[in-house]
Amino acid sequence: MYRLREDLAVVSTVDFFTPVVDDPYTYGQISAANALSDVYAMGGRPVSALNIVCWPQSGLPHEMLAEVLRGGADKAREAEVVVVGGHSVADEEVKFGMAVTGVIDPRRIVRNVGARAGDALVLTKALGTGVLMTAFKRDALAEEHYLGAVDSMKLLNASAAAVMLQHDVHAATDITGFGLMGHAFKMADGSGVTMIFEESDLPLLQGALDNVRAGMIPGGGKRNREYYGPHVKILEEVADEMIEIAFDPQTSGGLLIAVADSEAIAMLAKLHKAGCPDAAIVGRVEPRGEFPLELV
Repeated sequence: MYRLREDLAVVSTVDFFTPVVDDPYTYGQISAANALSDVYAMGGRPVSALNIVCWPQSGLPHEMLAEVLRGGADKAREAEVVVVGGHSVADEEVKFGMAVTGVIDPRRIVRNVGARAGDALVLTKALGTGVLMTAFKRDALAEEHYLGAVDSMKLLNASAAAVMLQHDVHAATDITGFGLMGHAFKMADGSGVTMIFEESDLPLLQGALDNVRAGMIPGGGKRNREYYGPHVKILEEVADEMIEIAFDPQTSGGLLIAVADSEAIAMLAKLHKAGCPDAAIVGRVEPRGEFPLELV
């Protein structure tokens, strides 16, 4: 973030990744939504973007690349963001994303630290994209579960961010590759608190549990659990499937918001009306205990 004046700052962020779906247009949409997410998580408004493309010199038609770019442009247009250019590199592995510039009022920045004991934790999207896309790559995912995951990944966090700014929010972050536990750990540790997540309250994408039971665990989920697991107190009663989903790497996930408990119900109602049907109160913030995170 770079402050230009007392009431205006510029936010710069970048994100790109390899394809998570086969359809190039859909891939472009998901990548763009994901890249825009960091600006929304801070309470900012994205205004412009630069495409970042890695594409092989042979083997894939240029028409496919055009579809990827069209998907990104359409999602940016939906967000009222102007794509002003970009850069491409010859690479055998396809990658696409955006460098995004946004604007924000420096006096109203929502940081990923600052959560307070007594806050409620609100999650704006359901979990399970990593598990479901792993099943998809193994040709083992039902079509309705695939479509549900795609709809979630394409959904902009714009409406969630607009609702967030209407409330007494103390911290927020978007949930992406480090999973719910990984991103929550950064938030809890930096805030000096303990975040307690209720297993039964975590919203799940359809098919997520069944695919965990079928062994569709992404490598990123295993790495997340290995790295962040020591920081999480997990009660014996928590189901193994829910533990895997708590560490599941998300693509274009939702926002995790620490909000004053007295405003959580009102925020949730607004989120549902704003097009975030899976939004849920998933836990609470308490004074720092032995662990920064608990899954109960």
